[in-house]
Amino acid sequence: MEYYFSKTIADSFDNAIQKVTEALKAEGFGILTEIDIKATLKKKLDVDFYNYTILGACNPPFAYKALMSEDKIGTMLPCNVIVQEKEAGQVEVSAVDPAASMQAIENDELATIAKEIRARLQKVIEHL
Repeated sequence: MEYYFSKTIADSFDNAIQKVTEALKAEGFGILTEIDIKATLKKKLDVDFYNYTILGACNPPFAYKALMSEDKIGTMLPCNVIVQEKEAGQVEVSAVDPAASMQAIENDELATIAKEIRARLQKVIEHL
């Protein structure tokens, strides 16, 4: 089983991040964290890297249900979505497959929640 799903779109990096953020919002997700890998690697290691941002997305009602079902699930939250541009104008957007990552946890209620989140994240990627 793949641990992510992705799609490449023809757009600028900044527009892609905006589109992803809006698509996530439409599915009930907010962005808790935004990590600019390119800037971080430049600052910490003085290396050049391509545009790469990690968006930490959270759907609060589902996060709450997951936490009520499994108190250590916070180790796997939020759902990460990456936006990367290796080639100018070609931006790949990838989202974690929560159903794949939750397989390690034997909790049927959590598996049901993960499937719903998976469907929402797939919809985000598909509609870009």
